[in-house]
Amino acid sequence: MTAVRHLDVSAIAWQRQGILPAYAPELGQEAAQVGSVLALDLTRDFVFPTYREMGVARAAGVDMVEYMSSHLATWHGGLWDAASTHVAPLQAVVAGSVLHAVGWAHGQTLRARAAADATSGSPVCDLGVAITYLGDGASSQGDVHEAMNFAAVFRAPVVFFVQNNGWAISVPTEQQVAGGSVAARGAGYRIPALQVDGNDAEAVLTATRRAVAHARSGHGPVIVEAMTYRRGPHSTSDDPGRYRTLEQERADAGADPVVSLRQRLIAEDICDTATLDAADTAAAAEAETVRTGLLALGPRPGAEMFDLVFAEPTDELTRQKAAWREESEHA
Repeated sequence: MTAVRHLDVSAIAWQRQGILPAYAPELGQEAAQVGSVLALDLTRDFVFPTYREMGVARAAGVDMVEYMSSHLATWHGGLWDAASTHVAPLQAVVAGSVLHAVGWAHGQTLRARAAADATSGSPVCDLGVAITYLGDGASSQGDVHEAMNFAAVFRAPVVFFVQNNGWAISVPTEQQVAGGSVAARGAGYRIPALQVDGNDAEAVLTATRRAVAHARSGHGPVIVEAMTYRRGPHSTSDDPGRYRTLEQERADAGADPVVSLRQRLIAEDICDTATLDAADTAAAAEAETVRTGLLALGPRPGAEMFDLVFAEPTDELTRQKAAWREESEHA
């Protein structure tokens, strides 16, 4: 969480310095993101993030230079290997990752059934689990209804991890989500739901472990709603001062998850101040290493925008590629 906090604050500075074209901050959501990932077995589970899950990617072991390349706009989705890390490319389409997660999870169920049929055995109840991230604002998308309904009907092993950070861009949750809770919607799909303090890393870890165990056992999807707060702007192009005051933000944000965990670790004699200070120093050094790596990235070959669209390029795409090459060489 310390490493994530340093990287997040640094990324905002990098955008202001012109290194990154844009960035979606996650200040205050470190406990929700890190705690949820630590509940997974990434040798078989799969993560489906949005554009605000840097903490998820960091906790899952994704190389941060490769991750930040998405925000550098040199590569769509990220340079990391999704197949080996089990972290899917970034999804900028609101709620798009939810559909992808349910599809992957349903595939796990079909694979288990096929294996059981081949051996004339009982259905396997030790499934790979998908976890998909979405916000309270994204929960209003029709795609989320389709995904939850499909997952419930077919008992897909998927965890819908909702980071309710209080704001759907500039609209507060109470004006965006009827009833103020996404977890409450689970009853309509007969999906069990947990609502947890998203600023408490241990609470998030425990809740997500329960959800993953439920899904892995073949009982179907679970909703986990982590109640947290978005400290700062929706993105680096947003001005939160247009819809809330700094005083309101400070009053509503609640406990800082990183500070709270630090205080708890010291109070319970789990580690000392020197150890935590060393973690801060290491995190600052890591952020500088990522910055250096980003600056060293060169432009990607332009032909990639044509070569990596379809497995078998269409005639029209081939024509466009030829025209692009002709114009580029001429220029």
